[in-house]
Amino acid sequence: MSPRVLISDALSPAAVQIFKDRGVAVEFQPNLGKDKDRLADMIGGFDGLAIRSATKVTPKILERAKSLRVIGRAGIGVDNVDIPAATAKGIIVMNTPFGNSITTAEHAITMMLALAREIPQADASTQAGKWEKNRFMGVEITGKTLGIIGCGNIGAIVADRALGLRMKVIAYDPFLSPERAMNIGVEKVELDELFRRADFITLHTPLTDKTRNIIDANALAAMRKGVRIINCARGGLADEQALRAALDSGHVAGAAFDVFVDEPAVNNPLFGHPNVVCTPHLGAATTEAQENVALQVAEQMSDYLLRGAISNAVNFPSITAEEAPKLRPFISLAEKLGSFAGQLTETGITKVQLCYEGAVAQMNTKALTSAAVAGLLRPMLQEVNVVSAPTVAKERGIIVEEVTREAAGDYESLVTVTVTTERQSRHVSGTVFADGRPRIVNIKGIRMDAEFGPSMIYITNLDKPGFIGRFSSTLGDADINIATFHVGREAPGGNAVALIEVDGEIPAEVLKRVQALPQVQSAKPLRF
Repeated sequence: MSPRVLISDALSPAAVQIFKDRGVAVEFQPNLGKDKDRLADMIGGFDGLAIRSATKVTPKILERAKSLRVIGRAGIGVDNVDIPAATAKGIIVMNTPFGNSITTAEHAITMMLALAREIPQADASTQAGKWEKNRFMGVEITGKTLGIIGCGNIGAIVADRALGLRMKVIAYDPFLSPERAMNIGVEKVELDELFRRADFITLHTPLTDKTRNIIDANALAAMRKGVRIINCARGGLADEQALRAALDSGHVAGAAFDVFVDEPAVNNPLFGHPNVVCTPHLGAATTEAQENVALQVAEQMSDYLLRGAISNAVNFPSITAEEAPKLRPFISLAEKLGSFAGQLTETGITKVQLCYEGAVAQMNTKALTSAAVAGLLRPMLQEVNVVSAPTVAKERGIIVEEVTREAAGDYESLVTVTVTTERQSRHVSGTVFADGRPRIVNIKGIRMDAEFGPSMIYITNLDKPGFIGRFSSTLGDADINIATFHVGREAPGGNAVALIEVDGEIPAEVLKRVQALPQVQSAKPLRF
């Protein structure tokens, strides 16, 4: 059955056609996003939801989204999606961060130029027949210092355009490496230095707890007198009341804002000031950008629903279409290894280490780690999933560590899950052979070769004669069929392990009889 996608906002007809051409069934309801109740009634039967900014994906909507696997946002901002709620349900949330980058950067440059030369004010005056030639005394931008807060994709494009206009560009971005700064021709500085030196400041950072009101009263006071501020990123990055006060005092010479704390903005502290230029969130409003993000989100969602490829997800590692088929068996392996360890863990987990050796170490290990952690936590937290697992682990103070090694000894690839609890540390290793089936090859340092089965028993015992016969008789007497039987030992007569697949569940009274057998140290049922 073909996956089904609901489009609840206006999207390019070309994007709708991409879904259809790829074999995805589409329901196009461009005004549905404005009707929350109707959206909640419809969402249950769809695998994907494609939106723009009008649709608000709330926990109430997600509760009704029984089949939803992916939300695709045609644009950068995902403020209108409840990311934690989507993550908790295992729903991938994608955006299209590059489709409107040029358009947004160009708008920021346009706003800066309009601010510098008072273009909107001069236009209104001239069209009113006033001809106030001496009233609008602007400033040149050549030779001025532009401070960029947030030098990612859009910020870097703004820097490139500003350098072309012969400005000096400085940037504050904790994630900007010195090498990257050098390559794009900007000087990396700390935030206080940027405030002190910049003639113009432009914001290009997402809205987070750390960036909210990054321009507040204290920041404004630290800026040089006559600074001009541009925000085409997100409302809330600047304290609008504090900025208005700085404009009224003359400390800030002007501001150009495309985004506001409350949108649609009908009343705002910045409105009406003679040195303020405002536009109604037009950063991505070009024909080219709208087409680009629509086509991009359709391609990304189709790739995920049909091939398992994950691009530009905000809550899960990316997986390319080429990687997906290679990763699939290792994702299954990692999840099962994690599940094996989780089902045997009875005390609080403090740390989990994922060691990837050989060919698997060159793959997208972030996705594998998410799968392993999900398998580990699921026996204790049934609602956890591959998407939410890293967040859940972090919330519970569990350290998740990855280690990669080039060689894998006797195997082409080897994955080892080591779980540290309050009492002990245990590890289990597995691989995927040419047949594509995950296997356990090592438990606590004891070698074996066992496939995972739906119902299994894990036994630790002493390697003494008679164990296998007594165990088999116990299950036979209970009319339980043994499907596979795998054993391993440290040394003759020493500690041994057994992993047995059986048909059906193990009744509690049968398990007790197994646990009471001579040489048996522990026996636990496992489900995969």
